[in-house]
Amino acid sequence: MTKLTTQNEFIARHIGPRDADTAAMLELLGYASIDALTDNVIPESIKGSSILGSQPGLSEADALAKIKTIASKNQQLKTFIGQGYYGTHTPSPILRNLLENPAWYTAYTPYQPEISQGRLESLLNFQTLITDLTGMQIANASLLDEATAAAEAMTFCKRLSKNKASNAFFASQHCHPQTLDVLRTRAEPLGIEVVVGDEASITDASAYFGALLQYPASNGDIFDYRELVARFHTANALVAVAADLLALTLLTPPGEFGADVALGSAQRFGVPLGFGGPHAAYFATRDAFKRDMPGRLVGMSIDRFGKPALRLAMQTREQHIRREKATSNICTAQVLLANIASMYAVYHGPKGLTQIAQRTHQFTAILAKGLRALGYSVEQTFFFDTLSLATASKTAALHTAARKAGINLREIDSERLGLSLDETTDQASVEALLAVFADGKAVPAFAELATGVSAQLPHGLLRESAVLSHPVFNRYHSETELMRYLRKLADKDLALDRSMIPLGSCTMKLNAASEMIPVTWAEFGNLHPFAPAEQSQGYSQLTTELEAMLCAATGYDGISLQPNAGSQGEYAGLLAIRAYHLSRGDDQRDICLIPQSAHGTNPATASMVGMRVVVTACDSNGNVDIIDLKAKAEEHKERLAALMITYPSTHGVFEEGIREICQIIHDNGGQVYIDGANMNAMVGLCAPGQFGGDVSHLNLHKTFCIPHGGGGPGVGPIGVKSHLIPFLPGHASMARKEGAVSAAPFGSASILPITWMYISMMGGDGLKRASQIAILNANYIARRLEEHYPVLYSGSNGLVAHECILDIRPIKDSSGISVDDVAKRLIDFGFHAPTMSFPVAGTLMIEPTESESKEELDRFCDAMIAIREEIRAVEAGHLDANDNPLKNAPHTALELVGEWTHGYSREQAVYPTATLIDGKYWPPVGRVDNVFGDRNLICACPSIEAYQDA
Repeated sequence: MTKLTTQNEFIARHIGPRDADTAAMLELLGYASIDALTDNVIPESIKGSSILGSQPGLSEADALAKIKTIASKNQQLKTFIGQGYYGTHTPSPILRNLLENPAWYTAYTPYQPEISQGRLESLLNFQTLITDLTGMQIANASLLDEATAAAEAMTFCKRLSKNKASNAFFASQHCHPQTLDVLRTRAEPLGIEVVVGDEASITDASAYFGALLQYPASNGDIFDYRELVARFHTANALVAVAADLLALTLLTPPGEFGADVALGSAQRFGVPLGFGGPHAAYFATRDAFKRDMPGRLVGMSIDRFGKPALRLAMQTREQHIRREKATSNICTAQVLLANIASMYAVYHGPKGLTQIAQRTHQFTAILAKGLRALGYSVEQTFFFDTLSLATASKTAALHTAARKAGINLREIDSERLGLSLDETTDQASVEALLAVFADGKAVPAFAELATGVSAQLPHGLLRESAVLSHPVFNRYHSETELMRYLRKLADKDLALDRSMIPLGSCTMKLNAASEMIPVTWAEFGNLHPFAPAEQSQGYSQLTTELEAMLCAATGYDGISLQPNAGSQGEYAGLLAIRAYHLSRGDDQRDICLIPQSAHGTNPATASMVGMRVVVTACDSNGNVDIIDLKAKAEEHKERLAALMITYPSTHGVFEEGIREICQIIHDNGGQVYIDGANMNAMVGLCAPGQFGGDVSHLNLHKTFCIPHGGGGPGVGPIGVKSHLIPFLPGHASMARKEGAVSAAPFGSASILPITWMYISMMGGDGLKRASQIAILNANYIARRLEEHYPVLYSGSNGLVAHECILDIRPIKDSSGISVDDVAKRLIDFGFHAPTMSFPVAGTLMIEPTESESKEELDRFCDAMIAIREEIRAVEAGHLDANDNPLKNAPHTALELVGEWTHGYSREQAVYPTATLIDGKYWPPVGRVDNVFGDRNLICACPSIEAYQDA
């Protein structure tokens, strides 16, 4: 009898092409096997550098069973720690129809507005929610977490403050501790002095260019900041306020007492704790400062029919386009989480949110009354949901008693503790807390405490302005209505659940259902990031195993999972290099060499860590000009800190000279940072940590299957060689206490199970196969399209890596058809556009990933060839140069039923191939006018009057 083994079906389900398809594609390319193909793609100098191994993968069932065992090691105590993280209920219709819905979580960043109107509307709701609650005039579409948003606010104040004489930033001691840690990390390389103190004792506001205040304070106090803000303004300093959104339904918003920036977290609006993330931060400011605001901004424009249409506003979108002149390297957001918070507000509405806030405050007031009755000193006169107690010698015993009762309290210091209530608090929770503090005494009766209890909010700071009066927050309060609203928005969008998203450099691969399942398990979702270590043993095992997996995949010796975006990973990597040089006394090393073809985030990041960018040339094939690189490395030998290089290159090619490039930098005293954006071409084939890299960040939302979520969440861990391990990001709750780059010790911890599941199911052989098929798919597309569109770059053997660049510039010269026209016409074929004009203007960069089947690759190629035939018709004069399917694309259903004045048929406009008849995607708007939107910037929901007029 044959031996029975567990079948691993996952690899074949993750990888698109079947064996017969692979053979057909290889035949077209002229190779007998996939190994022969990749042997000709990978340069000889780095072959065999992978240390991944060939361990087998687990089946989906076995992997889920194993991670369930890991998750069960996390203890779910009732948490009252607070400190910026709170229990919340994710409404079930939002959980199922948004968080767990691939129409939302597989979507890409809405750079193509015509196919992104649904998520753009949801983000506009989020911006409106933030501006309304904070009393500010404009808000962005979210940042990474509260602490990094505060760091962005600090540098924002530095740029805009008129007090140019000061280099000091005041941060209140009442801010959350993790916020202060991240502020210090961000400030040090920039030469900013962070002064932490009691704002009540400030005597000379002119000593600071800006200030950060917490409202309510981290320990629970509610301070009236009006007079203090006025003093800072008199001294030409700017003021940022970190504010709790739920509290702002009851308290005077920061914009009404003079704040220049309001920031914070939207986590408690329906987003699980998740051991620290991902959570959407918010950032709001005055209209006068909108051009300097970090992050993304959704704005309203019109389409070619004059119909309102949303899009990302160009003014603030991705500051790293400015390269070394950028003031932030943020190139992402927390869109999926911002959408949850947005819909939480839509579902509850102003009345529901206010009731949640009032109920939370009432329970806190009852608890405070009971604690005082038990003889405890509650330090707050006024509070919203948080109390701190002077517990003296009883502190340790109270924590012990609380944990025995299944309760976590906040550890402030040896003589004080804190507790925060939230939406999930009920009468039983309050009674359990009082029982812990009673320490054997009679527990005050809840009903008696509740009788006559009064609000403990300062009367002079009660909110008087309206809350969320826009119609969108006042309609969808039944589950039926919300479900249909979410469906309506999703139907407007084109995500990976509809078709291939062929974005170069962005790696839109399958986010398998089995990978996603653990994310919403309570064992991962309900854990507070500052819970005692013994309660998070499941996360400890998960992160330890994942770090080992990523070390094997990259060839590095150590990993930090803390950075919660690729931009944060870049930043942490360069900080590690900087700290390494400083530890050796090489204080002068501040030059960062960056090829002119690099991602824009690279020079932005270098500037943020205080390095000076020197750009190196590329040759005519897009490769690093090694002669120029060597000359500049030698010229700056005494000051050379690092080289930042993307590999494979942003041109989609494995550069032959990568080992030589790394050696040049090392010979001249520098360190090599290899951007891991294109790691999907290397796993199992070669390893940056083995061919010369000292540090790389990884985009887990690219290579390792975490969904893009419409533009976030992302995870950007860094891998380093052994000499840089001591300089990985630290955290107050970790062995290394300083150097935090994110608010939580493990960043976006709750989505790390996705990558653990992916690697566990693929195994070494599966991961290598994925890289090989990604390379095969890209070369297949390049070969099928090369007779129609010039393929701009390839290696010495005529092959590309995992992506290819089509040159549209000759077509523009011959026909007037631009790269934008081709991209918009692809929408009519049901496809998201490839990456436009990066890294070369006038080109399309295509990356199919291993997840796409040959059928889908052929459907895309057929669409591109059909578009080329339309361009040829323009070139030949058979289609009008200005009135043709490309210039007018995309075509809407509304246009189709109206008067038809074009010189081509309705059928050619909307059904250019027969395959579309079975499943047509209809864009909700025509081509969006970005220039109009820039000139008429509207970044919140239209007014009630506008709705009435409509």
